[in-house]
Amino acid sequence: MDKQKVFFQKAIVIFLSAVICCLLWGSAFPTLKVGYQLFAIEANDTAAQILFAGMRFVLAGIMAIAFGSLLQKKYLKPSKAAMPKVLLLSLLQTVVQYLFFYIGVAHTTGVKGSIINGSNVFLGIIVSALVFRLEKLDFKKIIGCVVGFVGVVLINLTGSADMSFNFLGDGFILLSVTAYAFGMVLNKIYSRTENPVMLCGYQFFVGGIIMIAVGLIAGGRMQEVTAIGILLLIYMAFVSAGGYTLWGILLKYNHVLVF
Repeated sequence: MDKQKVFFQKAIVIFLSAVICCLLWGSAFPTLKVGYQLFAIEANDTAAQILFAGMRFVLAGIMAIAFGSLLQKKYLKPSKAAMPKVLLLSLLQTVVQYLFFYIGVAHTTGVKGSIINGSNVFLGIIVSALVFRLEKLDFKKIIGCVVGFVGVVLINLTGSADMSFNFLGDGFILLSVTAYAFGMVLNKIYSRTENPVMLCGYQFFVGGIIMIAVGLIAGGRMQEVTAIGILLLIYMAFVSAGGYTLWGILLKYNHVLVF
């Protein structure tokens, strides 16, 4: 049996890897808010938000491709058969997901955004079981999803939290989570025949190029660029490259319901 498969199917490895992914993704909200401040991006400047996202994902794609190439000891590139998969994932899991995410974050609070975004794994389980029929969803797993989501709410909820619903903020993050859920399941399906690191790297790179083009055409500009801002952008790229690369490997060797 593949040594990598055996390694990533160990319970302790699954647990620690999932925790690392969650810690990385959990830092996305505060760093994005800080990033908007450092680059002087206003809440209503959608074009600049898209441009900022595109810059992050091009850099994340380069990181993931470089990491995958080091692992393979050769340049990691997609085959012709893999290109349609990369394009679909880049549109769904990078462009659509983060287009809604970046705009949504600018129009909601960190607490509400974290609660809604925390439902992504549970929605992914539902999509995998009910839409794609990849796995079975029994009573125990449903209870687990409910308890897990309640836990996310309790961790993020404060007495002063505003639980009103704002479509441009909360609604857009919910749409982002839905795009993520479908992308996650497709990523698992494609990983059966494709390298998950390759899929991750090129979907970020292609999606980032698309977002940069859209942002520039729409008039987006970075009004203020500082050394601290650039360092933060590099970290945000690492959050995406590291988190999604590791998550993609876990999905390749495990059921979605394991998480």
